[in-house]
Amino acid sequence: MNKKEFAQYLGLKYTTYNNYETEAREPASDFLILISTKFDVSIDYLLGLQNDKSVLHTYKLKATEYEHIKKYRSLDSFGQETVSMTLDRELCRTKTIAEQKEQIQTQTDYIAKMETTLSGSNTLRLYTYLQKLASAGTGFYFDDIPTDAIEAPYCKGADFIIGVNGDSMEPDYHDGDKLYIQKTKELTLGDVGLFTVWNEFFVKELGERGLVSHNPAYDEIPGTEDVILIGRVLGKVEES
Repeated sequence: MNKKEFAQYLGLKYTTYNNYETEAREPASDFLILISTKFDVSIDYLLGLQNDKSVLHTYKLKATEYEHIKKYRSLDSFGQETVSMTLDRELCRTKTIAEQKEQIQTQTDYIAKMETTLSGSNTLRLYTYLQKLASAGTGFYFDDIPTDAIEAPYCKGADFIIGVNGDSMEPDYHDGDKLYIQKTKELTLGDVGLFTVWNEFFVKELGERGLVSHNPAYDEIPGTEDVILIGRVLGKVEES
C-alpha cells in the first residue's frame, strides 16, 4: 500500500497519517490502539518493549492474576506441568458442573412450562382413584383399599384422587365429591388434609388439638399418635 491507501485502510485522513510518518506530529494513544487492533500485535511490541508481538485481546488481567502468571513463570518445567495439569482438571470439573446445572435448569424450565400449559387447559390425566372412602369410617385396611384409575383435569401437585363418603365436611365437601390429594408429611393449622385413624380415612381440617369437621354436628377427633397424615387436599375434581 502507498501512504494514501494505508491511511484509508486505517480510517485516517491522509494528512494526519503523513504527519505521523514524517514525525511532524506525535501519534496519540488511540493511534497505537488502532494499529494494535489492525495488525493483531501488542502495544508493547509496537513500542519496542518486548519482542513477542502476540496479544490476547479478550483477557484483561487483574493484579492478582498477573501475580499468578509471574509465579508460574518462575517455576521449573515440572512445576509448570503440575500447574497445567491442575488447571486442566479444575477446568474439566467446572465445565461438567456447569453442564449439569444447565441440564437441570433446562429440565426445570420444561417441567414448569408443561405445568403452566396443563394448568391452563382442560387436559385430562390418568389418576389413581381411591373410591368413596374419605370422611367416614370404612373398616378398610390399606391392603384392602379398592383402587381404580380415572381421568380427571390436570391438577398441579396432585398424586391421587379419593372419593368423599359422608357429610362431616359440608358445606365445603359433599358426599360423592372427588378430591385431589397431594402426598405430604406436614400441614399447617387450618389446612384440610387426608388422615387415617385406626386404618379409617378422614378428610378433616387440622386444628390445634385434633381433627376438625366443618359440619358442627360432628365432634373433633383428638390428635393422638393414632392419627396419621396421608396428604393435603388440593381441591375438588370438577365434573365436566
